[in-house]
Amino acid sequence: MAVADETWVLAGVGAVLALLVVGLVWAWLLGKLTLDVGWGRSTHPLGPLEMAVGAPPEIVYDVVASPYLSHTPRELRGQLEVLERGADLVVAAHHTRLWWLTSTTVESVRFERPERVSFRLLRGVAPHVREQFTFEESDQGTIVRYGGELAMDFWIPGRIAGRLVARTWKRVVRQHMEQVKGIAEDRARGRRSS
Repeated sequence: MAVADETWVLAGVGAVLALLVVGLVWAWLLGKLTLDVGWGRSTHPLGPLEMAVGAPPEIVYDVVASPYLSHTPRELRGQLEVLERGADLVVAAHHTRLWWLTSTTVESVRFERPERVSFRLLRGVAPHVREQFTFEESDQGTIVRYGGELAMDFWIPGRIAGRLVARTWKRVVRQHMEQVKGIAEDRARGRRSS
């Protein structure tokens, strides 16, 4: 009888530990838990991405900056929440839909009109992310360049997770750049026709 009792105790402890691990992974995926221990850290590039936009740099910059520096449009409120707003620096939460969950990152966003917007991760799935958008005038309008880096801890599992997170991150950024391009080109056309 004593062996059976010990087996049930071990099974119960194993189940509690499994639930704890699942809960921690879930909190990490949601962006509510950042693991920043520096053990076995690997760095992964974000970008470079480049896109030509048929609008002047000032318009493109305004399209990127205005949801942060002025009122967040209704259609972005589910994705962007400005937590603290200053003249050239904000703290913002970004809510990104990933498969069957929404992951939240909190970032500081610095604005250098009209050539750069820089992001630095404060809380999220990775312990370190720095990224920036630059806006350079061209004959056709603006060249938007994106680049940065993401770091993950925990050796090989961190490298695998870092590659997956970096790939998803770049996909989300490319979609955002496409949206910015469409809005900026519409505004530039509207300005030319008036």
